[in-house]
Amino acid sequence: MSDPSPVPVVLDVWCELQCPDCRTALSDLRALRGRYGDRLELRLRHFPLEKHKHAFAAAQAAEEAVEQGKGWEYVEAVLARVEELDREGEPLLVRVAGELGLDAEEFDTALVDGRHILVVDADQAEGKAIGVTGTPTYVIGEERLDGGKSQEGLRERIEEIADRLLAE
Repeated sequence: MSDPSPVPVVLDVWCELQCPDCRTALSDLRALRGRYGDRLELRLRHFPLEKHKHAFAAAQAAEEAVEQGKGWEYVEAVLARVEELDREGEPLLVRVAGELGLDAEEFDTALVDGRHILVVDADQAEGKAIGVTGTPTYVIGEERLDGGKSQEGLRERIEEIADRLLAE
């Protein structure tokens, strides 16, 4: 009998879709995905900042994208257009969904009925509880790494921790 596949290491990514620093972090996340594949589970966690007026709606939209099966794809597409989001807000969120072949009407409805607010609020509360102050912030193992100030060397640090956890 073959061994069951190992439990992946979880990397929580506290993210905000109106945050240019989170956009910068995407190349690191892509590299981590490329290196670890299924052995590293990237979990999107929401930490909308008050200074960004569309971030809370964007977090709800991202949850709808997760439900429709294209969470990270949607996150990357919105982050690629931070400036447009600044200007346009919710209409952009719905448009991007349509461009990715998701049910844009359902996005519109989700933003109106607030079905994902509890998830976003819970993430934000948990983030505050563990000391997240800005985005992106990563939590892997028991370690919190703050990418909001600088992302210099963070990917290497995440890889060190992931390699150690995978070897255990």
